[in-house]
Amino acid sequence: MSGGEIAALIAAGALALFVLFLAVPLVKLGKLLDETTETVKEINDNLPPLLSGLNETVDQTNKQLAKIDAITDSVADVSANIQSLVAVFATSVGSPLVKLAGYLKTFSSLLGKKK
Repeated sequence: MSGGEIAALIAAGALALFVLFLAVPLVKLGKLLDETTETVKEINDNLPPLLSGLNETVDQTNKQLAKIDAITDSVADVSANIQSLVAVFATSVGSPLVKLAGYLKTFSSLLGKKK
């Protein structure tokens, strides 16, 4: 056996070991790709019912928000009406009370000067 043949045998053995070392990660990578494919299929199968449920939830939420919007509009109207009522009451009762207080002060000052 010549030196070239021995070198060729060593190179062939090294190549065989290299292929064996690469075979294990490649097999694991193949299994990973198979599991990933199965997971994607499961997600595709389960996604439409999930989205359907989500659409129903969003629709119900929008209905409830519309009801709340109507309620807040009504509360705003009631608040405005109460504010107007308080203003009218303050004007109609407050002004005569101020005048009465002025008359009483004038009357009491007149009574106080006579003493």
